[in-house]
Amino acid sequence: MASAGSQGGPRQARALVLARHAKLWLVPSILCGLLAVVLSLLYMGGILNPTGHLHRLPIALVNADQGPPPPGRAETLGARLSREIVAGTPGSTVDWRQVDQAEAMDQLSTGKVYGALLVPQAFTADVAALTTGRATERPTLTVLTNPGLGSLGSSLASQITQSAAHQASLALGKELTAAAPPSGSAGSGSGTGTSATARLLLADPLAVTTRVGHPIGAHSGLGLSAFYYTLLAVLTGFIGGNIIHNGVDTALGYSDSELGPWHTRRPTVPITRTQTLLLKMVMTAGIMLLTTTLVMLCSVTVLGMDAPHQALLWVFAYCASLAVGLGVQAINAAFGGIGQLVSMFVFIALALPSSGATIPLQAVPGFYRFLSVFEPMRQLSDGIRAILFFDARADAGLARGWTMIAVGVLLALAFGFGMTRYYDRKGLHRWTPQPSE
Repeated sequence: MASAGSQGGPRQARALVLARHAKLWLVPSILCGLLAVVLSLLYMGGILNPTGHLHRLPIALVNADQGPPPPGRAETLGARLSREIVAGTPGSTVDWRQVDQAEAMDQLSTGKVYGALLVPQAFTADVAALTTGRATERPTLTVLTNPGLGSLGSSLASQITQSAAHQASLALGKELTAAAPPSGSAGSGSGTGTSATARLLLADPLAVTTRVGHPIGAHSGLGLSAFYYTLLAVLTGFIGGNIIHNGVDTALGYSDSELGPWHTRRPTVPITRTQTLLLKMVMTAGIMLLTTTLVMLCSVTVLGMDAPHQALLWVFAYCASLAVGLGVQAINAAFGGIGQLVSMFVFIALALPSSGATIPLQAVPGFYRFLSVFEPMRQLSDGIRAILFFDARADAGLARGWTMIAVGVLLALAFGFGMTRYYDRKGLHRWTPQPSE
């Protein structure tokens, strides 16, 4: 006879003995290894070289120069400078949008451009004054930043515009220096030629100043509050949806509950898959009201986050969390035990690096730009960013955010109930009666 334990039960297995079985290690090792590889490639692959992956970063270019053109030329120096800036930058990296100043400010205020470069109204006259010795200051090009699109995106645009302005200044300086009379010649109005100091000024004739083009509040995390608020909305929907999923299954007797040493097994409630999903979705809709309110209270009331449209922010964040929560319930209902892993990839693993909220989509590899077309976090972050920083304008991303929330809810309902009704019609019931202890 096999020996029994001290209480007359079956012999208890030993952990170190079981650990010697290779098959026990095989599946967890493969899955954990794949997860580590995929997550590493996804997250690190999108952030390591933003400048090397630049793809048509939108920047406004404003030529306000009124002329008249210099003698012997058909265009103003501002028009010529703008043309050389565009030609000197690879078209695959920067999308220079040549617009007037009013349109540039509008695009900054709707988040359509990451920055702007302004050529002043009297640019031609100011440059000409440098060669006469009557100039009191260097002509100034103005770089405008857009911190509402995130500190990294605004910084990239600022670096690009400042570099373009500096290169244009050096190119113009070579021409002015070559045309200036040499020091001590009689070519100038004073008869003394161009002094050494003046020639140094001509060599780099343009000054560049930087200022904020579209200001945001001081309590906005340098433009990152929109991303983190979106992350909160997604995480409360994702984690909350899974908590509801597991809690309902436990309460209905389809899974056991363990809390430390305490184990609970409830009697199984006979219910169809479709009705179970309906219950979970109704609870998700109710509990998201609580979580959305608490997130706003903590972020805005307690921590003081700048939020100019609080009512709209609450409604949008609730609908965003609800769309994610319903998607989680639909995926769990369709895939069962691996549903939580699937939903984690859909709403977190693939969504974060393709959101464009921390690193511009124009500065990540093309694979992430492809994901951003349908991954939810990009759509939701655009909507929340529009509410927080761009006066809740529809064309700043809010309209697209609402559209994608509606699409997400409809897909979750159609997919979830479509799968559960199919399982119910096939007789694939979950009901396995269990007695209460």
